Amino acid sequence: MAEEFARLGIGQDLVEGIDAMGYRSPTPIQEQAIPAVLDHRDVIACAQTGTGKTAAFILPIVDVITRYGPREEGSIRALVIVPTRELALQIDQQLQGMAYYTPISSMPVYGGSDAASFDQQKSALTSGTEVIIATPGKLLSHLNLGYVPTKGLEFLVLDEADRMLDMGFIEDIQRIITFLPKDRQTLMFSATMAPQIRQLAKQVLHDPVEITIALSKPAEGVDQRAYVLYVPQKRPLLEHILNSNDAKCILIFAGRKTEVKDLARYLKKKGHEVAAMHSDLEQEERESVMLAFRNRKLRILVATDVVSRGIDIDDIDLVINYDVPRDPEDYVHRVGRTARAARKGAAVTFISDQDMREFGRIERLIEREVPKAELPKELGPVPGYVPGEGRKKKSGRRPGSGRPNSGSGGGRRRR
Repeated sequence: MAEEFARLGIGQDLVEGIDAMGYRSPTPIQEQAIPAVLDHRDVIACAQTGTGKTAAFILPIVDVITRYGPREEGSIRALVIVPTRELALQIDQQLQGMAYYTPISSMPVYGGSDAASFDQQKSALTSGTEVIIATPGKLLSHLNLGYVPTKGLEFLVLDEADRMLDMGFIEDIQRIITFLPKDRQTLMFSATMAPQIRQLAKQVLHDPVEITIALSKPAEGVDQRAYVLYVPQKRPLLEHILNSNDAKCILIFAGRKTEVKDLARYLKKKGHEVAAMHSDLEQEERESVMLAFRNRKLRILVATDVVSRGIDIDDIDLVINYDVPRDPEDYVHRVGRTARAARKGAAVTFISDQDMREFGRIERLIEREVPKAELPKELGPVPGYVPGEGRKKKSGRRPGSGRPNSGSGGGRRRR
């Protein structure tokens, strides 16, 4: 049973809901955030994906809304702002599960919708829906039209605040806040605590409780390894891994949507059950792809970082970083898609001769050296790994082998 949540102050109706979802005991972020929110404190929390932060704000907010009547009839009571539509849908789904035994209503509000969806969002916004989970741009569109009731708003949550700043939403967020009452509780969650996050916190939070949980470290259950190679060796190695690995649920990250599309087409031609996820897809297409992946109708999903923080699938067996991410924090979020909920998982990264500097930054961030695996011999010689270098000439050695490779001329990079 999830009775340990009750000692944090959560009511019995919510305890029944989270017990039905399989929650048994609070995570560290939940242990610290839930009592603070119930104590009417603003919160700024630094916690990476997979630490349970969504429940850390959903549970106390729903508890307060359930127990106490609204300050203003017909007003939105809680507003959760997120960077992507995938995250909005994920949080709404989790909220519906946790609040199943309560009368709380919620609605995700995001862009890319047709006229019918826009009207549905407008209806939810104007009819007293208690919790709205929204992306900044679409929410601002509704606010500017003047019909969104915010006078009785009690909670504002900024989730994945660092990602929203990276995506250029800072001005939208500042504009949204001008529509909201000053007498509210504000909760900010971020995977990093960069100076601009601190600055935003000063603007929107009042005497907040500060919480830092497991900053920038992949879960212990992730088996991390990497391959050092030349770019033309990536696809043959990927094929080797997919054909020799019994993982049933595989997520492949590529750096650009053009690469995602090309890679998905290539794997499909090779006979794999695969689909692509990127920003060019319509919302209906995205939801269809994610549903197929979640229901195991697809073994492989190839994606950009649009899903590194925006999917809620606990049993992904293998994450493959086909491209090294430019931002070291993105490595943590990509890897965080596996080994969730105390499970085991694996993460493999392809380090080309052009990516060593970036991967060196990643290893410094996570404070460990990721083991370098040896390529199958038939793929030819590989560059030597020298962290800090952007491009490395052929060394004639396989990483970790300590002996020269055989073969002539195979180390020259094709152009």
